Amino acid sequence: MKDSLTVGVLGTGIMGAAMARNLLRSGHTVRAWNRTRARAEPLAADGALIADTPADAVRDADVVLTMLLDGPAVLDALRAAAPGLRPGTAWVQSTTVGITDVGELADLARQHRLRFFDAPVLGTREPAEAGQLTVLAAGPPEARAAVAPVLDAVGARTLWTGEDGSDGSATRLKLVANSWVLAATLATGEVLALAKGLGVDPQDFFDLVAGGPLDLGYLRAKAALVLEDRLSPASFTVTTAAKDARLIVEAGRQHGVRLDLAAAGADRFGRAAAQGHGEEDMAAAYFASFDGPPAP
Repeated sequence: MKDSLTVGVLGTGIMGAAMARNLLRSGHTVRAWNRTRARAEPLAADGALIADTPADAVRDADVVLTMLLDGPAVLDALRAAAPGLRPGTAWVQSTTVGITDVGELADLARQHRLRFFDAPVLGTREPAEAGQLTVLAAGPPEARAAVAPVLDAVGARTLWTGEDGSDGSATRLKLVANSWVLAATLATGEVLALAKGLGVDPQDFFDLVAGGPLDLGYLRAKAALVLEDRLSPASFTVTTAAKDARLIVEAGRQHGVRLDLAAAGADRFGRAAAQGHGEEDMAAAYFASFDGPPAP
């Protein structure tokens, strides 16, 4: 295993750009591509080589890392990257995708003789920028040493969930974890909205639950974004939360589980996005409680 790897990074949004920077800080060579090139170009100042095409980004790469919007976007990018792929290259697939998507991606990896790792991450902008993500990973034990430097650069911890990335064990755990994250975010927005509607000072609510089992650091952190009007730049956007909520609902449906709260949450995030809050932090789902701007 080489100390310094060449990593082709496909997708340089909030998470992908942060992961690319941590790879660069760890001494790896990064070739970055993004569908909108302007979102990749700031990485040049950190030492990344900006590629015009996915094929250019992955050519001669030891590891390919994908962090895009969803499964179809990953499929499109890897198909476009095909001319630059080498058999035996490790593919770390970190985009949050649906369970069905994992099988399609693994099939594509087999077609190109890539070593496939289902490796979504838990965390948002801040832990991504600090290299403190938790990586949920499934993949062949004999190839893990090849991707360990990449996982170590972007995360503080790697939790191995299985030996075959194609079975989606890491993605399944990620969807379960995200179901809790999104539910907590939505509950925070609704409690703030109800407090406003009833004329209750939110601080009275925080004082009421302080120090007890209902008091959560996450509740306070997301509430502060709303109360202090700090929804941009987003740690995790409303649009992405809506996509993940839909994936969670579909995963449940495929396995005979009805997820009423998640389904309502997907609608709520979608409504907030339609109101113009799509690129704000997902805490902006708060605004979905109102037909227009909330009264001061």
